[in-house]
Amino acid sequence: MTETNETPELHPQHVAIIMDGNGRWARARGLPRLMGHRAGTENIRRIVHACVENGVKYLTVYAFSTENWTRPSNEVQGLMRILAEVIERETPELKREGVQIRHFGHMENVPLALQKAIKYALDTTKENDRLVLSVCFNYGGRDDIVRAIRKIVASGAESEDITDELISRNLDTADIPDPDLIIRTAGEMRLSNFLLWQAAYAEYYSTPTTWPDFGKEAFHEALVEYGRRQRKFGGILPEERQEYKEENSTPTVSELSEPDQPGSSTPPRPDPAAVQ
Repeated sequence: MTETNETPELHPQHVAIIMDGNGRWARARGLPRLMGHRAGTENIRRIVHACVENGVKYLTVYAFSTENWTRPSNEVQGLMRILAEVIERETPELKREGVQIRHFGHMENVPLALQKAIKYALDTTKENDRLVLSVCFNYGGRDDIVRAIRKIVASGAESEDITDELISRNLDTADIPDPDLIIRTAGEMRLSNFLLWQAAYAEYYSTPTTWPDFGKEAFHEALVEYGRRQRKFGGILPEERQEYKEENSTPTVSELSEPDQPGSSTPPRPDPAAVQ
C-alpha cells in the first residue's frame, strides 16, 4: 500500500467499518478461518488508536450480523469464544484510554459467557467519553428498523406522529450521530444490512485490503479520501448556488421598460406617420 502524507481536509465525526476479509486473510496464509477472526479482533485496537489520533469521536464496527448465524456452527461458536476473550482482556485498557463501549443488536441466542462479557464492558466503560466504540453484534439494519417500529407502535403513537426523527430516536443508535464515513475492507461494494437507516447520507469507501491488514496508514488514507468529498445532502454547494443564480437571473421590469440610451445598439423604431 502506498503511504500518503496528505493531511485530511475534513475529519469525519463518526466512522463505521464493515470488517470484512478475515477468512480470506487466513486462507491466503494457509491458516484456519478462526485464526483470521482472531487477527481481526486484534486489529480493532489499532483502529481505536487511529481514531483517537485523528479526532474521530465515534467508531462503529460490524462484528456479527443477524445473517452470520447461517455460517458453520464450529465457526460461529469459535467466534463467540474469541469475542468473549478479547472483550474481557481489552476492556480494562480501553477504560484507561477513555473509550466507552456500546452494543448494538440484541442478545437472542448469544451464549451466556459472551453476554456477561458484553455487560461487563458496557458497565465498566459507561462514564468514558474520549471515543465511543459501538460494536454491532447480532445486529441487522432491517432488524434495527423493525424493532424501532415495534417500540413506536407499543408506545401508542398515531400514524401521523411517525416521523424520521421519531424512528431515529427508537433505533439502537438513538443518541449518536449518523455515520459520516462507512469503510468496507476486502473489496466488496455492498452494505450487507449494516446501518441501513443511518447510512442515508454517509460517504462510502471500499478498499481491497482485508480487515486484519487494515492498519493506521490504510485508515488515514480513507480519511484523506473522505476529506476530498463534497457532501451535498441532496442540495447544492454554495458556489453552485451562486452559479445557478447567475445563470437564471432575469432582467427586472424597470430594465425592460428603460428607454433607449444614446449610443445604444438597438435600432431606432420607425415613425408610424412616415410609413406609407
